[in-house]
Amino acid sequence: MKSTLSAFLFGKNANSHLPERVHNAIEKQQYESEKLIGWVQLLLVTIFATLYIISPNKPMSDGIQPVPWALGLYYLFTLKRLALAYRNKLSTWFLTASVIADIGLLMVLIWSFHIQYMQPASFYLKAPTVLYVFIFIALRSLRFDPRYILIAGGTAAAGWVILTGYVIWSEGGKSMITRDYVTYLTSNSILIGAEVDKIIAIVLVTAVLAIAVMRAKRSFIRAVTDEIAARDLSRFVSPEIANRITHAEQQIRPGDGDAVNATVMFTDIEGFSSISEKLSPKELATMLNEYFTETSALISRFGGVITQFEGDAMLITFNAVTPDTDHALNAVRTALAIQDLSERRIYSHGSPLKTRCGINSGEIVIGAIGSESRLTFTVHGDNVNIASRLESLNKEFGTYILATEDTMRACGNHDDIPKWEERGDVTVRGREKSTKIFSLPPLKSAPRVLQQKSDSPITSRD
Repeated sequence: MKSTLSAFLFGKNANSHLPERVHNAIEKQQYESEKLIGWVQLLLVTIFATLYIISPNKPMSDGIQPVPWALGLYYLFTLKRLALAYRNKLSTWFLTASVIADIGLLMVLIWSFHIQYMQPASFYLKAPTVLYVFIFIALRSLRFDPRYILIAGGTAAAGWVILTGYVIWSEGGKSMITRDYVTYLTSNSILIGAEVDKIIAIVLVTAVLAIAVMRAKRSFIRAVTDEIAARDLSRFVSPEIANRITHAEQQIRPGDGDAVNATVMFTDIEGFSSISEKLSPKELATMLNEYFTETSALISRFGGVITQFEGDAMLITFNAVTPDTDHALNAVRTALAIQDLSERRIYSHGSPLKTRCGINSGEIVIGAIGSESRLTFTVHGDNVNIASRLESLNKEFGTYILATEDTMRACGNHDDIPKWEERGDVTVRGREKSTKIFSLPPLKSAPRVLQQKSDSPITSRD
């Protein structure tokens, strides 16, 4: 029952065990809020001072002038608080004292009016300055912490009770209480009901704001947690796929997908098993991180999207997630760039990493597969399978780039692409229909190709 009421009033509870980085992100936002609060307070005290200066307020008292003193003290206090906010040195106890001081100084300012103008104490109960109490309470809602709203509201309610009590028992206990509303408005009499209304208004406004901020705080914590989680998870899938998932009009369900004409490339490191058995797990991880970091940069450079990692292999798509009218050409250019990298880069284990590539173009389906509780966003279809088989066929032909006729024709004739070599018709595993395949010549020409490419546009994508 208690948890149900809490959820009804304050919204769904956030995780009470927040990771340190989530806590730090929230604290950073709180610090920024305190800076804003400080500037608003400085604006308010400036408004107070301006109104005091320009208003016809010639005092009737020849003694001390309390209003300027109260404004001056509050101005200095606000400057000190703002300076501490920028230095992130506003501790909990100081913030609590600050909130009490805000309301306290405002109450002192209101109280001082009857001394300033030599009027009965009830004079200050009609001062419009009391409206600023609600501004100071609302100001605390800029920080996602209802405690300070409650402190401000509680201090304001208690302060007004004290001010009202002071009026009732001032001047030797002489009462100025009236039940006549007209008399209350036209004299210095006090109407208890009017002051009770003010206190009730302060309490209710405080309660409403505290509930609203508590609801907002829980939503804020969930939002920050989700944002950090999404940012972390986006490192495990390509940003393009993450963007597609998060911006889908409706929640993606198993089987949802779109048919697109695209180019698919599979890559695999030659002799990876032999390399792996010679390295410790840590050394292997270091080597793969180096390899994937550099190849990923090349793939992104030519507009490709890594749709899936599997061990040392990659599934890369062009025009499946992001538009690319030259998807076949850019896939081939990516393969050539990877070959050039394989020739010149020595990795942490002391040797280069030769990479085999299989490329195919045609209609594929990109979408979600799996169950309601666990989905994978990937590409599938016959043309995807062909690209996978071509990568493996590189072993038989002694090549590093094999592509289908569809990819070769889609590329067209370009000076930065070496002449294709026909490898005949092959029936790839799992298919009955034969496929005509082509390879690119030895990689000694690749450096020239990449040099030309670096001086010209590499993709038609915006």
